Amino acid sequence: MSGEAPLRVSLVDDDDLFRQSLRILINGAEGFECVGDYHDMEAALAAIDHDSADLWLLDVDLPGMAGPDGVLPLLEHRPEAQIVMFTVFADDDKVFSSLCNGASGYLLKDTPPERLFYALREAAAGGAPMSSEIARKVIQLFREVAPRSPVSHDLTAQEVRLLGLLAEGYSYQGVADRLGISINTVRSHVRNVYDKLHVHSRSAAVHKALAKGIL
Repeated sequence: MSGEAPLRVSLVDDDDLFRQSLRILINGAEGFECVGDYHDMEAALAAIDHDSADLWLLDVDLPGMAGPDGVLPLLEHRPEAQIVMFTVFADDDKVFSSLCNGASGYLLKDTPPERLFYALREAAAGGAPMSSEIARKVIQLFREVAPRSPVSHDLTAQEVRLLGLLAEGYSYQGVADRLGISINTVRSHVRNVYDKLHVHSRSAAVHKALAKGIL
C-alpha cells in the first residue's frame, strides 16, 4: 500500500489495556493509522468534530451509552464513516440492533490480526465484514423475518449460491475457490446480482436477498 494514504481508524473500548494494545497493533501495520481512542461513546461523540477517522471500531458493551446505541449518533455526525462492531460475544439482539442502526460489520475480538486488517480494508471499501459466527447468526435472524412463501426473482442458481457465500463472509477469492471459477467471473456475477437486485453494494445485496427470502 506504499504511496497510498493510510486508513485512519478510531477505537472505542472501555478496556484500557486492550484498547492501547490494539492502537499499537494498528499503528504497526502498513497502511493503517490509529487516530483516536476513547473509553466510552460519550467521549468519542464529544471529539467527533475533530476526529479524522475513516473507520471506527466500537465495542458493544460500553459504560454509559452502549456501542449499538452509539452507531446512529456517530453516523449523524460522520455519515461517510464506516463502523465495525468489535466484541467478545455474538449476542443476537446486539448484532441485529447494531446492523440495523447502520454498522458495516461485526467482528469478534478473537479475530486474528491478519483477518482483522483484511476486514477493515473490506469495510472501508464498502463491504460488510463479519466473523463466521456472526454471519451465520445474521442469516438466521433475517430468515426468521423473511417471507415464508417463495419469492420470484431473476437470479440464476449460481448467482444465488454466490450471494449465499458472500452473506457468510467469504471474500471474492474465497467465493472463486468454493465455486471453482475465476475471480473475474465472480466479479461479473456480482455485477449481475447488483443489477438484478437494484443495489450497489455487497451488504445491500445480502440484506435485500435475505429480506425477500431468496437466501
